[in-house]
Amino acid sequence: MGSNSSRIGDLPKNQYLKKLSGTESISENDPFWNQLLSFSFPAPTSSTELKLLEEATISVCRSLVENNPRTGNLGALIKVFLSRTKELKLSAECQNHIFIWQTHNALFIICCLLKVFICQMSEEELQLHFTYEEKSPGNYSSDSEDLLEELLCCLMQLITDIPLLDITYEISVEAISTMVVFLSCQLFHKEVLRQSISHKYLMRGPCLPYTSKLVKTLLYNFIRQEKPPPPGAHVFPQQSDGGGLLYGLASGVATGLWTVFTLGGVGSKVAASPELSSPLANQSLLLLLVLANLTDASDAPNPYRQAIMSFKNTQDSSPFPPSIPHAFQINFNSLYTALCEQQTSDQATLLLYTLLHQNSNIRTYMLARTDMENLVLPILEILYHVEERNSHHVYMALIILLILTEDDGFNRSIHEVILKNITWYSERVLTEISLGSLLILVVIRTIQYNMTRTRDKYLHTNCLAALANMSAQFRSLHQYAAQRIISLFSLLSKKHNKVLEQATQSLRGSLSSNDVPLPDYAQDLNVIEEVIRMMLEIINSCLTNSLHHNPNLVYALLYKRDLFEQFRTHPSFQDIMQNIDLVITFFSSRLLQAGAELSVERVLEIIKQGVVALPKDRLKRCGKQPCISCLTASPKAFMGKPPQISRIEIQICGRGAARGVFYPLCLVSCLQLSSRPVLEPTGHPAVHHGFRLRAGCSLARTPPAKQPFKFFYFWVTEVDRQITWCIFC
Repeated sequence: MGSNSSRIGDLPKNQYLKKLSGTESISENDPFWNQLLSFSFPAPTSSTELKLLEEATISVCRSLVENNPRTGNLGALIKVFLSRTKELKLSAECQNHIFIWQTHNALFIICCLLKVFICQMSEEELQLHFTYEEKSPGNYSSDSEDLLEELLCCLMQLITDIPLLDITYEISVEAISTMVVFLSCQLFHKEVLRQSISHKYLMRGPCLPYTSKLVKTLLYNFIRQEKPPPPGAHVFPQQSDGGGLLYGLASGVATGLWTVFTLGGVGSKVAASPELSSPLANQSLLLLLVLANLTDASDAPNPYRQAIMSFKNTQDSSPFPPSIPHAFQINFNSLYTALCEQQTSDQATLLLYTLLHQNSNIRTYMLARTDMENLVLPILEILYHVEERNSHHVYMALIILLILTEDDGFNRSIHEVILKNITWYSERVLTEISLGSLLILVVIRTIQYNMTRTRDKYLHTNCLAALANMSAQFRSLHQYAAQRIISLFSLLSKKHNKVLEQATQSLRGSLSSNDVPLPDYAQDLNVIEEVIRMMLEIINSCLTNSLHHNPNLVYALLYKRDLFEQFRTHPSFQDIMQNIDLVITFFSSRLLQAGAELSVERVLEIIKQGVVALPKDRLKRCGKQPCISCLTASPKAFMGKPPQISRIEIQICGRGAARGVFYPLCLVSCLQLSSRPVLEPTGHPAVHHGFRLRAGCSLARTPPAKQPFKFFYFWVTEVDRQITWCIFC
């Protein structure tokens, strides 16, 4: 390094780096710093080059680790950077390219060193290296300012206060990236850090007042998607598009952090990284997500999560309650547009989930939009291309659908939005279809893909949950959507018969051989029957609440009516089959009266006439329609939320780390356990820890004599230590 351009291969022999890491103390006023910081560096364009950079500088870093306690050169470098940042804003206004260039280079070196230090030592040792100063003979003073805290505050000031210009773009990106690297301490600890340096500095003290301003700035960076300036505008040579060296360095760290805060992990498919048009927006989003997912301190909640939970629309003139800290306002329309446009990345999908789940202002605003197709279509496209996506991306998309389908207004409005020529849906040409019917098609396709490929029972249960939430509001279903609903039931029916036949054959074979252990077909059969019951509840809910709106579903039922014959007398489905059997019998008789050789148009006409003639009181309403609810952060708020859960109440137990985990729920007083609860491992490939609760139970608020015995399965998923959703069936 120095006044000439540097190459990776030359770094171990670079005289300036040797002096920095050597045994000689360097004063912060030494002209050496101007020489060290006057370099340009070709940005690595691949992970291989980044690895070469680390290998080339490891000897320098080790030497600095060994000598810094005596020389204090790391502290001197940081003081040089801090002194320069005090004039950075004025330098930007005066277009002082050289000053900004050297300040950027100082931050680049600090970040490279910080990454190595974090990888190789504990937080306590890292903190000590920021306190070392030059030790002259006879000087044993241990009093020194807290450089680490001052550096973090300086970075936050740089991000929030320095105007974003062509000459400040790179240093803004690298300031954000340095904070991402600093927060990567969690990557090197198996346990969740609750008393880390990040808690000490970011959640209290001088850094705390910058909370809302930092979150707001990061959100606006994401919204604006500012592209890097053209090469001629850079303050130092730019060798490749998509950000400088430090961006690539911190992106590798951020990728590791990303796996901690998503549902993926073990066995997840690695998605191809698209070319980034805005490194600033991407790094801002990553830092925002990491800050929001920091664990609460022992004596204070995470202020960055509080800021995300409480910000309001700029058009909202109502005052903030005094009890809400770190509140601010932001343009919801711009944020909504950016979220709709950026759903190709799983980071943006996690941000959308976080805002929908934790910020009631955002959720209310989005559900009131008249152009929800702009948001829903990208989510559906994620699910449609399930084989190309990471598992955590697919799960987050499903969770978002579960949150949206909790709202009856959303479930009604999506059937009023008519779409034309959906090019990415390749199974069938859809020249015109409602958004609601398209959602049904995509979710059913995801279920069928899962049943034949991944066989993740949680995935298809979650998909059915979204359909269950929508079922009472089905309107004018497309004929293809109605066919796919019945086709899915047909697939489940065939699978049920196959497992039942295997169980029968296995039982017969066991009579001749007592030593051969029997496969657990009973458990498989139980799972399939639970899914079949959920499908029947979806169909029943649609027929009970919106029969007159869905002639195509009735047509599909009549066309495949033989499928339902075997379930009429099945003890597990008798109650739910009553309405379906009534509809099939009623309309079949009307078709017989109309004669043979009826065209499709004539059959639909008879169905529409029959809907008017069928007395509504003949269809029995089995309580509330099935509803799978997304839990709020407060279990008490969820349990008191009518009318979605009227007879089954649940409460949360347990608290987990910042990753996707299925946790058990405990049944409360409204349920009487008919058998002892059994905790079972979830068996999910993306789950690190977790159990589900399986218990036979009866509802205490209904007459026990006629109450059918059922098994209920409860589980929840966490992404950021806040409750995401639960499913019951």
